[in-house]
Amino acid sequence: MAGLSVVTDPFGIRRDLCNCRLPFFKTRQLRNLRRPERRFIDAGSGSSKPRATSRKIPHQVILTGTSENPIPSGADAGFFTTDDGVKLRYCRWKPANQPSKGTLCLFAGRGEFIEKHFETVADLRRRGFHVAVLDWRGQGLSDRLLKERRRSHIRHFRQYESDVKAFLAEIVLPDCPPPFFALGHSMGALALLHYAASARPVWFQRMVLCSPMVKLTGKSLPMPLIRLLARLACRVGLGGMEIPGRSGTPAELQLFEDNEVTSDPVRFARFKGILEAAPELSSGKPTLGWLNAALSAMAALRQEEFVRRIESPVLMIAAGRDKVVSRRAIEHLGARLTLGGAVTIDGARHDLLNEQDIYRDQFWAAFDAFIPGSDRDQA
Repeated sequence: MAGLSVVTDPFGIRRDLCNCRLPFFKTRQLRNLRRPERRFIDAGSGSSKPRATSRKIPHQVILTGTSENPIPSGADAGFFTTDDGVKLRYCRWKPANQPSKGTLCLFAGRGEFIEKHFETVADLRRRGFHVAVLDWRGQGLSDRLLKERRRSHIRHFRQYESDVKAFLAEIVLPDCPPPFFALGHSMGALALLHYAASARPVWFQRMVLCSPMVKLTGKSLPMPLIRLLARLACRVGLGGMEIPGRSGTPAELQLFEDNEVTSDPVRFARFKGILEAAPELSSGKPTLGWLNAALSAMAALRQEEFVRRIESPVLMIAAGRDKVVSRRAIEHLGARLTLGGAVTIDGARHDLLNEQDIYRDQFWAAFDAFIPGSDRDQA
């Protein structure tokens, strides 16, 4: 396929692209799972704390749809609470076609939210998958961690790993059918790499990571100096401060000509429309604490022992014109993974899932070749 560069190809993605079908890995058995207490927010309550209730609230209460971005039918949305007491929003869908091919868990990037990925949800459901999505802590309608709620903030990437584990235990494993697969974008992809290196068992048979945040680009200072300054800021109690020097223009006010993540004006306008309809979903600049955590998480990828612990099959898909993360770093990491590979979609920008169809089609071709059971004919 024109425009698709195969950098490392242990899974035969080049054959994809010739109608290959990959075998299922043996599904892990789900043993000794405690069925959790379900938690939802009562729409009529003024309390901001989640409380147990036997009534599932209608999805319209906690999901925002627009004429350009309607809520996919059959949404099952609600909230659950992590072990450290953070309330997270989630949504699940059943496949549009039967029988089910398993469950695909979607993990978004920094500042994103469930509504942004309705189109991708529909694409996955047409392929025969159950789909489960969450808002990371500090994003969307999940709990914000600072009084200045628009700031993206965490103390350590282990907090995102905690979100993944709680999401699986509370929402996915009890009610969604195996086999389980993961799709992560940007920051969400980095969190999945850390989950795969630390969790045992790793429930995902395979993971697709698009534009994974393995190394940032566009730095105005040397990376060692940036890491030192971020670490010092956290040590003296300034971790909650916004990163200085970055543009503070909210995403909903940004001009298409100024954006660096997509070349598709229609999908860009759709994203702005969501935020205009529901400004509470918006996130602003990251904090120095978030930066310190992210830099530490990316630095771990340079350690051979860390990479060896990632035993799940991983396909990384890089964007050829990415100005957010390093394409070369993605390709290099793909070559180091035990069961990993990387492909590059030439000409695409960072947000592959919201790019023009000429690039999205190439993404889905690689996805369909890698994920067992993905049915391109139905899609």
